Amino acid sequence: MSKNVREVAVDVLLQIEKNQAYSNLLLNQTINKSNLDRRDIGLLTELVYGTIQRRDTLDYFLAPFVKKGIDKLEDWVKVLLRLSVYQLVYLDRIPDRAVVHEAVTIAKKRGHKGISGMVNGVLRSIGREGVPDIKDEKDPIKRLALETSHPEWLVARWVKQFGEEDTRLMCEENLVSPAVTVRVNQTKATREEVISMLEADGVAAVKGELSEDALIIKSGQVFESKAFKQGYVTAQDESSMLVGRALGANSGERVADVCAAPGGKTTHIAEQMNNEGSVLAFDLHDHKVKLIRGQAARLDLSIIDTQAADARKLAEKFEPESFDRILVDAPCSGFGVIKRKPDIKWAKKEADIKAIQSIQQAILNAVAPLLKKDGTLVYSTCTVDKDENEETVEAFLAEHPSFVKDEDLKNRLPKQVVDSKRFKSGMVTILPQDFNSDGFFISSLVKQ
Repeated sequence: MSKNVREVAVDVLLQIEKNQAYSNLLLNQTINKSNLDRRDIGLLTELVYGTIQRRDTLDYFLAPFVKKGIDKLEDWVKVLLRLSVYQLVYLDRIPDRAVVHEAVTIAKKRGHKGISGMVNGVLRSIGREGVPDIKDEKDPIKRLALETSHPEWLVARWVKQFGEEDTRLMCEENLVSPAVTVRVNQTKATREEVISMLEADGVAAVKGELSEDALIIKSGQVFESKAFKQGYVTAQDESSMLVGRALGANSGERVADVCAAPGGKTTHIAEQMNNEGSVLAFDLHDHKVKLIRGQAARLDLSIIDTQAADARKLAEKFEPESFDRILVDAPCSGFGVIKRKPDIKWAKKEADIKAIQSIQQAILNAVAPLLKKDGTLVYSTCTVDKDENEETVEAFLAEHPSFVKDEDLKNRLPKQVVDSKRFKSGMVTILPQDFNSDGFFISSLVKQ
């Protein structure tokens, strides 16, 4: 007998809880394997992402009703209660009695009578008494963390870096479902031509707001369209598209993308070069390199050469001054893409930032000699943390006096980005609330 949508949601949430599986990858795999009705796929996505996004807030709501403490519960019971409270508090269209009935039915199938009775009692008590009011929390950091369900240490860190107002806006934006955006392969067609192609396949799209090759999908299944399958579009957020613009590669140049998987920026660079020249794309693992290769093949981009390699050891493979431009889209905490990958905020710890920063600096130090004189080095991350971003760049510049901030970067980025309060000489931070896109950091340096 096939499982219903809430049972599938419990299975997915349990794997994320126990194995720290990536929510987006696991959810896609589950949808592909399950026999769920298309209408249920939307509900499954909402249940999984919503429960993960609101995890700490849900635990705060549950705490007064679970006598022995939430952490003492078996993982599947904890996940089931969170999922149920998420529906009770945040999903108005699902009747409370249906939520309780489904939860008790799942508890009976998975556990003994005592557990199903406890689940029933907890949820009925919440239905009668309501959940605790977060506004009663006196500490402003803790209150904001609970209201927006972010780790308290992360909220405190952001308040210190960006101030309370920007932190609140960022946390609130992280709870909003991200737009589906695609990049038009301009070696094949214009945005207008692709909009018409998509329309013929029942997909409604409009021009993006930041990148000149972006489309925002309003409705329809873009990744099942002919335009996607035939390489006219590829998935990419608008902030991410600005990285290729910042690099500014020209036809005929030799470019290295040293942390390239899954290949969104690599293929964008090749498109900007009009598929003329050479793009060498590296990543640490073979299976990730295959993703880049697959993207390049679908987009009909022939100038991309892929290799599995550690960016910190590329000097062993190449002569000094081998490349006109180098992109270091570095490993990072990922705090700019929490709305797409909500489990990131629970998986990372503050100590991880220092460890990641040392890897970033090692990669920059390793590739610096490989850049030609007057060449451009772009360093980017999908995080908003200043230690991983501005501090990493400043530390690199202090050690490498031949590199300077690229004053021409402002001419390669959209006016609204350059005019924003977060644009500085040679670098910019984009917070998720700035343009309803992912949080990103982009810096451009020139070798003298």
